[in-house]
Parts: sequence; C-alpha cells; structure tokens
Amino acid sequence: MIDLLCGRIKKLGAPVVVGLDPQMAFIPGHLQQAAYREYGETLEGAAEAVWQFNKGIVDAVCDLVPAVKPQIAMYEQLGIPGLAVYKRTVDYCKEKGLIVIGDVKRGDIGSTAAAYAAGHLGRVQVGSRLIAPMDEDFVTVNPYLGTDGIKPFADVCKECRKGIFVLVKTSNPSSGEFQDRLIDGRPLYELVGEQVSAWGADLIGPEYGYSAVGAVVGATYPEIGRVLRKQMPRTFILVPGYGAQGGRGADLVHYFNEDGLGAIVNSSRGIIAAYRQEAYGRFGEEHFDEAARQAALDMIADIRTALEQAG
Repeated sequence: MIDLLCGRIKKLGAPVVVGLDPQMAFIPGHLQQAAYREYGETLEGAAEAVWQFNKGIVDAVCDLVPAVKPQIAMYEQLGIPGLAVYKRTVDYCKEKGLIVIGDVKRGDIGSTAAAYAAGHLGRVQVGSRLIAPMDEDFVTVNPYLGTDGIKPFADVCKECRKGIFVLVKTSNPSSGEFQDRLIDGRPLYELVGEQVSAWGADLIGPEYGYSAVGAVVGATYPEIGRVLRKQMPRTFILVPGYGAQGGRGADLVHYFNEDGLGAIVNSSRGIIAAYRQEAYGRFGEEHFDEAARQAALDMIADIRTALEQAG
C-alpha cells in the first residue's frame, strides 16, 4: 500500500490528503434541510447530511489528490448512523480510486490492539468467511503503550499490505508538554521517531523504498520536521497542520526527501469548508464543492512551487 500511495503521489504531482472532518457547522444549510426533511432532526438526518457533504467533496477532488483522511470522531459523535456513514464514505472513496487514511488514533495492547487492527485494516472471521469490516488503507496509531501497542498493527500491515502512521510530533500547541520532554538529553519525539524506524524496518516497499510504518509530524513545527526527516529517511510522514493551523508550503520542504517523496500534507477544514473563507466566498454555500476543488488546487500549487524552488 505504501508503494501505491507513492505511485499515486508521483502520478498526480500532489502530495496532498484531504481531511474529511465534517462538523455540522461546515455543512451547507441546503444539505441539512434536505436531510432533515427526509429523516427528521435525528441522528439519521444528521448522518445523511454528512454523507451528502462528503460525497460532494469527494466528487470534487478525487481526480486531484491521491488520498483522503476521514477523522472517525466526527462520525462517532452521531452514533451508529454516523459510523455507518463513515464506512459508506470509506467505500465510496475507494471506488473513486482514493487511498483512505483512517484517522482513528487507536492505542492499546494485546487482544484489544489486535481487534482494532483487524477491524480497521484487516479481516475478521465470521463463520467460514473472512470479512474486512472498515477496510481503510492506513490508520493513525498512538505509540504511548510502546511496542505492545504497535506490533498488532504492524502484523496486520504485513499480512494485508496496509499501513499505519504513528504519532511522533503532533501539530497542536500543547504537544510539547510530553513530546518535547528531554529523555537522556534528547526530546521524546526523537526517541519515538527511532522506534518508528525500527518498527517499520521489515515493511519497506520494494518499489520506492519507504516503510508501511509511517509517522505523523505536524506542519506547525518545521524545524523539528527537518530533524525527524533526517532521522527517519525511509519513513513516510503524514503532515497535519497545513492552512487553518498555520502551515504553508514553504515551511514543508524539509519534510520531503530528494526524490520528492516522503511526505503527504493534510488539509481538512481549509478545503472542505473553503466556501466559508473570504478567498473562496465567491462560490457561495450552494457551490461548496467547487470552492473545495479550488482550495485543493491552490494547496497543490503552493506545495509544488515550494518544492520546485527548494530543488
């Protein structure tokens, strides 16, 4: 799967992933009203509005970007109807040829971690059948529990040719409360980065040379990104924090390797809620999908220009 991701990034010239984080405040009124007319002001109605919003976004960007990243919490808050839409979204994105990174941030050990891994990346035994429940291509994983929390996911990645992105240095302001702490004179994020490299050492893709065990490193800390890039040369980096959190293309060139690969940059509300921004206000709420497409094009151009100038 990591080779497939690299190949699609190269083909499109777009190391960009669109975060499908559909808060109700982002969903245009006409979609909400249509859903409530059909299902009432219920969780089912809210989930239907989310589905129609997601479908519009995906249809608008699927030929521009290689991947999407649905954040599962935005669906879980709507209960069972929300989870059904999460799965429906995953399936629809894959039908459109997109790689799906499930932003689930799971972290546990033993049989619980194995169950998370099977449910999201692998297969479960149902009688005589093996069924893939959620069937994302990658998921995000919390490393706080150490190797016991990562190995079940790595095992499924090897078996099913999937991938994970391990939280190393996150983009949020308080990440440093733990991640920047010095351990034997070195920040914790560096130690986690070393472990990520070790966990992925036997999961290197044959075509592009990157591991199926990737890392999450926020765009809001570019100098740390520079350090971690050198430390983890075969690790693919998922970079949150572009746009709404302040990251820009010029800040991100050091997250990439000389081959132009090695990183994929996420934007969520900067794209899916672009119609709410002054720069894209001309599209209006009715054309939220066209605004999202333009925002994606602008992001791709920003990152591409930055990489060309750095090269």
